[in-house]
Amino acid sequence: MSHDKPCRACTDFKTWAKSQNKAYETAKESEENQKKDQPVNNIRRDCPLDKDGLGSNTWSFLHTMAAYYPNNPSNEQKSDMKTFFNIFAKFYPCNVCAEDLQEQIKHFPPQTDSQEKLSQWLCDIHNGVNKKLGKPLFNCKLVNQRWRDGWLDGSCD
Repeated sequence: MSHDKPCRACTDFKTWAKSQNKAYETAKESEENQKKDQPVNNIRRDCPLDKDGLGSNTWSFLHTMAAYYPNNPSNEQKSDMKTFFNIFAKFYPCNVCAEDLQEQIKHFPPQTDSQEKLSQWLCDIHNGVNKKLGKPLFNCKLVNQRWRDGWLDGSCD
C-alpha cells in the first residue's frame, strides 16, 4: 500500500518526536504518565477495562487493522483474516458480545477481498451493534479518513 504520508499506526510518535524538543517532551511525558496512575476523584485510571472501555478499544483496534489490510490480499491473507474474526468472536471477553458477533459472522461473513471491502464490512457490523445499543451510526464512506488517512480538514496532521 502506498501513501504520501507515513503509516500513522507505525510512525506517528516517531514523526512527532523528531519535530519536538526531545528533552522537554520526554520530561513532560514522564510527568503525565505518573499522573495517569493517580486516582482522579478517587477513581483509578489503570484498572481493568469495563465493558464500554473494552468495546471502544476493541473497535479502534479492529478498524485500524482493517484500514491497513492489503488492497489486493493473497488467498492466504484472505483466509487468515476470516479465521482471525471467527476465533476473535469465540474468545472476546464479553460473552454476550462474543455470541452476538458469532451470530453476525454466521449471517454476514467477513468480506476479505480487499481493504475497502473489509473496512466496509466491519463498519456495517459496528453500526449493527451501535443500532442495538441506541448509539449514532457512523457514515461508512468515511472509514479511511477516520481510521487510516485522517480527516480531510487536516485536523489529524
